[in-house]
Amino acid sequence: MVSVEQIRSKEAKIALVGLGYVGLPLAAAFGKVAEVIGFDISAKKITELKRGHDATGELTAAELAATRIDYTLDPARLKEASFLIVTVPTPIDDHKKPDLRPVESAARTIGRHLTPGAIIVFESTVYPGVTEEICLPILEGESGLKCGVDFKVGYSPERINPGDKVHTVDKIIKVVSGQDDETLDTVAGVYEMVVAAGVHRASSIKVAEAAKVIENTQRDLNIALMNELAIIFGKLGIPTMDVLAAAGTKWNFLKFTPGLVGGHCIGVDPYYLTYKAEAIGYHPEVILAGRRINDGMGKYVAENTVKKMIKAGKAVKGARAVVLGLTFKENVPDIRNSKVIDIVRELQDYGIEVLVTDPLADSDEARHEYGLELVDLETIGTVDAVVWAVAHDQFLTQFTPGALKHLCGAGGCGVVVDVKSVLSPEAVESEGLHYWGL
Repeated sequence: MVSVEQIRSKEAKIALVGLGYVGLPLAAAFGKVAEVIGFDISAKKITELKRGHDATGELTAAELAATRIDYTLDPARLKEASFLIVTVPTPIDDHKKPDLRPVESAARTIGRHLTPGAIIVFESTVYPGVTEEICLPILEGESGLKCGVDFKVGYSPERINPGDKVHTVDKIIKVVSGQDDETLDTVAGVYEMVVAAGVHRASSIKVAEAAKVIENTQRDLNIALMNELAIIFGKLGIPTMDVLAAAGTKWNFLKFTPGLVGGHCIGVDPYYLTYKAEAIGYHPEVILAGRRINDGMGKYVAENTVKKMIKAGKAVKGARAVVLGLTFKENVPDIRNSKVIDIVRELQDYGIEVLVTDPLADSDEARHEYGLELVDLETIGTVDAVVWAVAHDQFLTQFTPGALKHLCGAGGCGVVVDVKSVLSPEAVESEGLHYWGL
């Protein structure tokens, strides 16, 4: 099998399969110390990367120029690599079941071009058992090779936090696993070449798979608790953020906040675990309860927007509202599984004209994913309500209470819905506006 020494001496190559939020930063890190092939099925992405542009915003042109990655659309190039890392997405389908088609497709592509002696490491989030029970047979079937004899597999869950410039790939402890001790040693050694924080050796591939899926499940449940508390405190007329600020003075209080839970990790990963649990005959109640709460927050925000508009004397049908932000989190361009769309759809159901603006989101993607036409602020005119859904840094400097008043027109009485609790309620209301926040 390929060795760490061969990779370090550049006798053997590493291939990254999938160059998104996870794969590209990892490829860039390895590109500084090893020979790296970067493979993706998107011609647009490969063209942009060759020109030094990362559409995800994770790496700057300077950072791309500081590394060496051999970008390619040609799957046959994968036969040149002896250490292959799979970083493709693992979404859910319309029925909230795991959609393993991307990772299965990646396994088929690798299998068709697999070189004896190679190690394949999967990073995509999956439920325990996918690597060995689904991906491994595909690799064997496509290659005609025998796992454990001709090639080996491992699993190392990705821990990239999109938009986070502090917790970068080299600063996050990497969980690694392999099908046997020899593979584990090699996988650990390869990642130690670029991960200064070090590695944690999981006892098995399934343990590593399970560790990844519960990381985001834990966060999902904690946010669900905050969301449920926000609903309760809202009915009691108590400011949720004030309650959390007070409770947060205790040393062991976990500082989570309420909000929309979207994206391709926290809002998705728990369904992988619940799917596997149900497959073995166990119905997971707590995890699914948390998912129901978080999936319903868009509707909850929209309903309270309408209630606030009515209290402000607004005619709801035919009213105009602008939603600030469409991406699934602040300061990233990714709109996949954004729960902002739930707010938009619910407001539209009330007969409200909804305008959406987001300086980071791609207009073509918004049109393709959600059928939305993003608008420029200059073309919006006056609105009856502003729903601040995503806390982009650009919005924080742009939308002062005075600017929000101007957006709502000279007549005042506009409604401001602060989903991210970034505004001072007193400052907003001092401008004659009506404030509501989670």
